[in-house]
Amino acid sequence: MQLTDIVTTHLKINGERMRADFDALAQIGAVPDGGTNRLALSPADVHARAWFADRIEEAGLLLHDDDAANLSGILPCADPAAKTLLIGSHLDSVPDGGHYDGVIGVLAALECLRTIRENEIELPFHLEAIDFTDDEGCWMSLFGARAMAGMLTSADIDDSKRDNVQFRAALKGVGFDPRYVLSAERDPDTLAGYLELHIEHGTRLERAGVKIGVVTGIVGRKTHRITFLGQAGHSGTTDMYKRRDALRGAAQFIVRCHEAIRARYGDGIFNCGNIEVKPGKFNIIPSEACCTVEVRHVDEKLMGEMETTVLSIARESAVSHDLDLSTELITHMPAASMAAGAIQAVEAACKSLGETSLPLISYAGHAAQMLARTTPCAMIFIPSKDGCGHSPKEFSEWEDVERGANVLLHTILGYR
Repeated sequence: MQLTDIVTTHLKINGERMRADFDALAQIGAVPDGGTNRLALSPADVHARAWFADRIEEAGLLLHDDDAANLSGILPCADPAAKTLLIGSHLDSVPDGGHYDGVIGVLAALECLRTIRENEIELPFHLEAIDFTDDEGCWMSLFGARAMAGMLTSADIDDSKRDNVQFRAALKGVGFDPRYVLSAERDPDTLAGYLELHIEHGTRLERAGVKIGVVTGIVGRKTHRITFLGQAGHSGTTDMYKRRDALRGAAQFIVRCHEAIRARYGDGIFNCGNIEVKPGKFNIIPSEACCTVEVRHVDEKLMGEMETTVLSIARESAVSHDLDLSTELITHMPAASMAAGAIQAVEAACKSLGETSLPLISYAGHAAQMLARTTPCAMIFIPSKDGCGHSPKEFSEWEDVERGANVLLHTILGYR
């Protein structure tokens, strides 16, 4: 088939085959409430990776893994020196997650390569369907993509552990030598780009009645550990006006941050997802309250302003309650823009298939956020019922999954 014919082809993926793959994978790590427990490098994750490897070989693709344990199926083109177009997502899940997150991106990538191979279509680049290791951050958020993009250090790996198990030991346990993780970095000159199909994890498509989201950018994230330090005392006998109550200061801080971010930064996000209180007894005034908070924004400058606002409120809250304060930046995940040419390829695919689309910012992190530093990236979103994600209730209509996979297929066919 000539490249000029590709744009007008009515080629579609095999939806029944992809559905059978989806149903089979959903059984790996399944939990009684209907969700999935497939934490990175766990036995369930290893099982899923082995299942994926079998499908790759059955499809006649080249099986490949790298030193960061990323697993791929490759469809080479006629030119050995050509660049590679990456397509994929992840098979690992959060604890008690759903069946769709990441999975549809990997299965759609596999199905697109099958379809292209079966129809003997020649493209000017190699195709690689990839499952990125530990996208969900069981050990390190977006680990596989960070390794491929050259955004890891040995210290990052040394510092990562879970339940007192070192990440290095976990990698060894599944057959990978952590000493060579950094060699998973890809030369940007060898890459044509990266495409990813994903559920939205939100309600914007559902509310708009639009079936395809074209991601224009992915928000950055800064995570801080904010610790308020006061003085423990008897909860019954200490004068209410003389208390140095760390939890009270933390509570004021959290409420004020929500109010300030909503008032000043319409597209910004603030969240406090964890508070650790000491001594943690109902009849003792808290002497310490440690909050883990994050700010998110697609604009790095505005995210920096949000960070400044949050830290300023923390200092004010500490002073007003006679508390000491310590702050620590835990994570800075920079914002990323999708590439104009890759976005245009997605939009052209939608047009050729008669699909309407909506430009969207992604408020969740994805592999494309890392890879955008080294190669052009684009993401395709499909609707999430009630916006639900990271939950056993996560659901997308199968018709929408197939629709997204066909947009992905035609994006690949029209990509230059």
